[in-house]
Amino acid sequence: MIAGLAEKEPSVSKAPHLIPPMSELVPDNMNARGLEAFLHEKIPLSRAMGLHVAESNTRRLVLEAPLDKNINHLGTAFGGSLHALPTLACYAGLWTLLREAGIEGHVVVKRSHANYRSPVKGRLRAVWERPPAAVVKEFLHDLQRHKKARMDLTALVEGNPGKPAVEFSGSFVALL
Repeated sequence: MIAGLAEKEPSVSKAPHLIPPMSELVPDNMNARGLEAFLHEKIPLSRAMGLHVAESNTRRLVLEAPLDKNINHLGTAFGGSLHALPTLACYAGLWTLLREAGIEGHVVVKRSHANYRSPVKGRLRAVWERPPAAVVKEFLHDLQRHKKARMDLTALVEGNPGKPAVEFSGSFVALL
C-alpha cells in the first residue's frame, strides 16, 4: 500500500439479495414479440440459440431456432439444444399462465426428461400445448393457497411429419 492512501475495501451490501417481483421481470404484453424480447434479455442462451417465438396464443406456444446455431458435429441439431428449446417453451408457457392470472411469482424447473426419437436436420421447432383449463385452475388455486405449486408440462420438438423428434416432459414449480 502506498503511504497516505488507504486501500479501499469493496462495498458489500448488508441487505439480503431480493429477487424482483415477476411483474418487474416479465413484460405486460406476453405476445410473441414481447415474450421473445423477454427471453433474449433474461435467458442469454435463448439469444445464442437464435430462439424465435413463432406463435403465442391461448392454445399454444411455439418456439423455433435455426439449425446453424444449434448444430453438432454430425450436421444435425445438438442434443442440448433439443432439450433446451422445449424446456424454454414450457417455462415461458407457465410464465404466461401466471401473468394472465395476474399473479406475481417465479418459475423454476424441478425435473425434466427428453426422449430423443430422431435427429433434427433442419429448423428446430418446439410446441407447447396449454394444459386443460381445469388443470390450470387447480394449479393457480394451490399456488395462492400454499405459495408454491407444481405443474407437469410437456412439449414436442417436431421431426418428420406426424412424428416428434423429441418428447419432453418436465415438472415446473411456481413460487410466490
